[in-house]
Amino acid sequence: MRGYTFELITGPMSCGKTEELLRRIRRCVIAKQKIKVFSPKIDTRSNGDYIESRNGLWTDAIKVEHSIQIVQNVKPEDEVIAIDELQFFDSNIVRVISTLMKEGKKVIGTGLELDFKSEPFGAMPQLMCIATKVDKLEAVCMKCGCEHASRTQRLINGEPADKSSPLIMIGGDETYEARCVKCYELPDKNAGKPRNNLKILNFIHK
Repeated sequence: MRGYTFELITGPMSCGKTEELLRRIRRCVIAKQKIKVFSPKIDTRSNGDYIESRNGLWTDAIKVEHSIQIVQNVKPEDEVIAIDELQFFDSNIVRVISTLMKEGKKVIGTGLELDFKSEPFGAMPQLMCIATKVDKLEAVCMKCGCEHASRTQRLINGEPADKSSPLIMIGGDETYEARCVKCYELPDKNAGKPRNNLKILNFIHK
């Protein structure tokens, strides 16, 4: 029986997530499965209604603003649902994917597990928990050249972005690059400043 699965492809920028998604989509096409592809409207790197990998591969996609629109666009005959850039969707994406699985769909998705601050990105932690298969890809570090880059380095004017910069900033290779843990940098201009509104909590041990 087909469906009832959720394959999640994750990793940093430039690790080949969309390329791997397109490869799996192609296999579904060869298997003559009815597939529908979705992408968040906030991702403006592609000018049209399609998703594209860095090596030039692409496929048509439905751009949606809210995750609930995915369910609204899925028909009973659709067998495979592919979703790119899951980290950009609202928290309802977890329920949406759970619903699609219960309806017997095979869901394949990609997403950045960590944001530029190296913190869990959006609903990705919950999605990794409900996934029936998780593939964590690595990239080549753009600073030292090692093959184990797992962090996404944001750059502003060629320099590492400060921790206080906006969470979401759409950009390509000029804005982001993959780095290993050793080479990853996160400057904090507020470091060393006194922190207000913090209290020392006393723990009572019995």
